Amino acid sequence: MDKLETYYDFLVSENKKYNLTAITDKEEVYIKHFEDSLSVDRIIDLNNINSICDVGSGAGFPGVVIKIKYPHLKLTIIEPTAKRCNFLSQLVLKLGLKDVIIINGRAEDMKNLRSSFDLVVARAVSSLPILLELCIPLVKVKGYFVALKGSNYSTEVEQSKRALKLLDSSIDECYEYELSNNYGTHSLIKIYKKMETNIIYPRLYKDIKSKPL
Repeated sequence: MDKLETYYDFLVSENKKYNLTAITDKEEVYIKHFEDSLSVDRIIDLNNINSICDVGSGAGFPGVVIKIKYPHLKLTIIEPTAKRCNFLSQLVLKLGLKDVIIINGRAEDMKNLRSSFDLVVARAVSSLPILLELCIPLVKVKGYFVALKGSNYSTEVEQSKRALKLLDSSIDECYEYELSNNYGTHSLIKIYKKMETNIIYPRLYKDIKSKPL
């Protein structure tokens, strides 16, 4: 809780400088950001995970929050915005977290990180078909990708059938949950990677975005 308090104070103090979040009320940050980030352990036993990658982490959600609760994890953050990477670097130092790598770059360019992580997570980054192509190549075979979504996830799941097939992956579970204090219904989509991803994926981002799988 001390680390979350430090996190909250630093987030609010640096928010205007880095444009990190529209939410600054303490209760809302704790529930909509912190509690929501930790929801991942509802469907993944994080005690049995060694390496995790957070794609498009922004202000560190969910990756840094998960790392605070599960300090044994080796966390890699891929964040395309340089100023947010700067914030994250300062945050990690302030919290005294070890085994955290912050990469200023795009997931589709991380060829050297293919099949590197037990778990990849992404929260509020893009639609599921796009996320799958960005994230699945980073997951180890027999590992998982978890997408943190809102309540209207079923359409995205339906649109992802072709992508899942082409990426040799399958949806293991869709889990809905209620945030505290009536802050809404959110969902977790847990995707299992069955075999190595074809080397042609991920494509260039302009192709991923204009022609999702």
